[in-house]
Amino acid sequence: LPLCFPEKLWKMLESDQFRSIWWSEGGKCVAINKDLFKVEVLGREVCQRVFNTQHIKSVIRQLNLYGFTKVQQDFQRSASLPEFLSEEAAASAHSQILYYYNPSFNRAHPWLLGTCKRR
Repeated sequence: LPLCFPEKLWKMLESDQFRSIWWSEGGKCVAINKDLFKVEVLGREVCQRVFNTQHIKSVIRQLNLYGFTKVQQDFQRSASLPEFLSEEAAASAHSQILYYYNPSFNRAHPWLLGTCKRR
């Protein structure tokens, strides 16, 4: 039987094959480097595809359908201009990273994966 979306996602996160997707927040969130994910995962040959799409929007739609919510990462800004500008550059690079959370999708609790159902 083919794997459902959450199972595919879990296998990717547990694999050392992908640099564009990883566990964050102590295994409670999925982090996706958008640009790298487009090349590394969605840009694969048809026979090597993980998902049946080449579009990041389709993957995000699947995340939402399975109850994942986007998590914002907050930055504290410095008052001094040089520090602010360097933080701004870091934040810009960081904005390529998407964070998604689902209470039933937790690295420490793999048995909850079965409760991760499509809405």
